[in-house]
Amino acid sequence: MTAPLTDRGRIVAGSAGIPESTDVLVIGLGVTGAGVALDAVTRGLDVVAVDAFDVAWGTSRYSSKLVHGGLRYLAKGQVAIAHESAVERGILMESTAPHLVHALPMVIPLTDDVSWFQSFLARRGVGAGDLLRKVARTSRTTLPKPRRINATETRALAGVIRSDTRGGVLSWDGQLEDDARLVLGIARTAAAHGARVHTRTRVVEVTGDGALLRDELTGEDRRISARAVVNATGVWAGHLVPGITLKPSRGTHVVLRASSLPGVRCAIMAPVPGSSNRFVFALPQPDGNIYLGLTDEEVEGEIPDVPEVPEEDITFLLDVISRVLEKPLTRADVVGAYAGLRPLLKSDGSTADLSRKHAVLTSETGVITIVGGKLTTYRRMAQDAVDAAVAQRGLPAGPCRTKALPLLGAENAGTLARVEAPTRLVRRFGTEAPVVLANALELGLTETEALTPVSATIPATLAELVFAITHEGAADVADLLDRRTKIGLVPIDREAALPLAHRAFEVVGRTSPTAG
Repeated sequence: MTAPLTDRGRIVAGSAGIPESTDVLVIGLGVTGAGVALDAVTRGLDVVAVDAFDVAWGTSRYSSKLVHGGLRYLAKGQVAIAHESAVERGILMESTAPHLVHALPMVIPLTDDVSWFQSFLARRGVGAGDLLRKVARTSRTTLPKPRRINATETRALAGVIRSDTRGGVLSWDGQLEDDARLVLGIARTAAAHGARVHTRTRVVEVTGDGALLRDELTGEDRRISARAVVNATGVWAGHLVPGITLKPSRGTHVVLRASSLPGVRCAIMAPVPGSSNRFVFALPQPDGNIYLGLTDEEVEGEIPDVPEVPEEDITFLLDVISRVLEKPLTRADVVGAYAGLRPLLKSDGSTADLSRKHAVLTSETGVITIVGGKLTTYRRMAQDAVDAAVAQRGLPAGPCRTKALPLLGAENAGTLARVEAPTRLVRRFGTEAPVVLANALELGLTETEALTPVSATIPATLAELVFAITHEGAADVADLLDRRTKIGLVPIDREAALPLAHRAFEVVGRTSPTAG
């Protein structure tokens, strides 16, 4: 079990402590940028990683919270991407983050409007997905075998499915406890290995040899020289380095209370009419809510810091999922919504058909940019980016180590079951759960104060929020409620949690910021 560690894996808000030079400067602290920082520092390189806003500020916090095995890409003939996704899913589930990723049962209901041929295709599809699992060498214990289930079994898993169902197709995929927690885990692991990880640090100017940084908290500017610079800013990559053209796609989700789909014990997959490989998913979350997603719509114009959710996206999601439900959902069931922008590579065709492959590009000044890809394959993307930096800039680096490097807190289910800490903390911090609680007690809280949830419907605790400030670089209330937790996805929950967020800053002796 992990002992309390004062500074291990600490993320810093602001630029204080950033040196004048480094081997690798990483720009962007989404999942890919955090992955680049971890990969580079564990090869023996000196690393500084910065973000103008926060860890998991952009697309990385707006996912479906799934670690996909690549079945959809296989259906489109993208065998290499499908295989890569399956391999990386297995690495996350069995080696690097088993505390944050678990197997999720997923059911395609075979209702009367699903033809026997469509049913056949669904069964063949999940069978191909299981073959991917086998080729990727992910154990059957990690991901059980898919199979056809009868109507009784289908409704036992999800009684809200239409009564005319003749059964379903049951498969398994990976589900994240929380996408932002994965990014934080990667970033903190990089910091634990010696990387300097700084939020609220904006890159004002950049070349392949360094950058001008601005501290967003103090306004101070400082220059840093670097032997290599990696641009991992996702959909904003073209803002930093000219000549990069992306075709962003909006993926919208809505948030439902569990009471809107009572008794659901699996993900429900509703086929999108007119499509052979697109589904709308109803995804039950560990915190009790349900995420319904997702769309795939091209985005034109300026890239916003936080994408808005169009009403037509909400209508589309409700309409598609309601096709397989006994009682259709209505707009009144929606308690929140969010949208993320996929950084897809520019090419012809609709964004729904674009490949999720990634690319490493080098600018005229030598900035290395990693774009494309998806959350599941972040580790491979990071490896390719660092490989390019090492080769192009002549860095004295060892081999990539991240394939078998556990993140902070990572352990198997048996070990996690023996961790002496509340279940919620173990789910979110793994073997570091006792550290989170000890940190709160050292700051003068009682165990009751530290562990009392916000409310019956908001399970987050003061201990988590305090740890987010002391170890995870949270600088204001928005960092706590919108990224360190997912409370902010539901506006009324966010309002209810504000007093506890302010209390967290009081506990650590800071003035409670009003930003966010």
